[in-house]
Amino acid sequence: MASNTTYPLVFTLCVIVFSFLVFILPYRRKKEVLTVIDRGLSQFEDWTLLVSVVVALIALFMNVVLRYGFNYTLAWSEELVREVIIYTTFIGCCVAVKNRSMIRIDAVVQLVPKSKTALTYFSNGVVLIFSTMMMYYGWQMAALQARTFQKTLILKIPLVYLYCILPLTGALMLLRTLHVMHQDLVQPPADDETN
Repeated sequence: MASNTTYPLVFTLCVIVFSFLVFILPYRRKKEVLTVIDRGLSQFEDWTLLVSVVVALIALFMNVVLRYGFNYTLAWSEELVREVIIYTTFIGCCVAVKNRSMIRIDAVVQLVPKSKTALTYFSNGVVLIFSTMMMYYGWQMAALQARTFQKTLILKIPLVYLYCILPLTGALMLLRTLHVMHQDLVQPPADDETN
């Protein structure tokens, strides 16, 4: 049983160590490395979202045409759309972290504007903790699905492929949050300088 919990822990620690090495250690070409990582992650996220949404729209459109035009339903299209919605939601979380568009309650910031910087770091810390938990427990859930060989009902896709999005999203959110925190440290937002 100990070996089953070792893999997610090792994966999570490797991602955290790599992330901190990239963002915290000083080296000469840090800006170029961060730009390459950011560009690569953005390409992955953008293309994943584009392809999955197009596939879902085509499947949904075919199902609507067949249902109302020919009185025939494709059962697999509804399952495919459900799986695509799951994937786009998780990848969309990573994009939201990058664009700084996560949901926040800003009542305290409006009442005490000087607390914006501290609350931003607190919010980023909470996202770091959440992404670490998502990597660790997501890996455990994916490993459980790999051991049980469960598949979806209609398309017979192994559920391990669907659960692998959890540790992947955790790792991407961790990298994105560290990148946002690094940007805030190197170049604070203009709003903070006026307060």
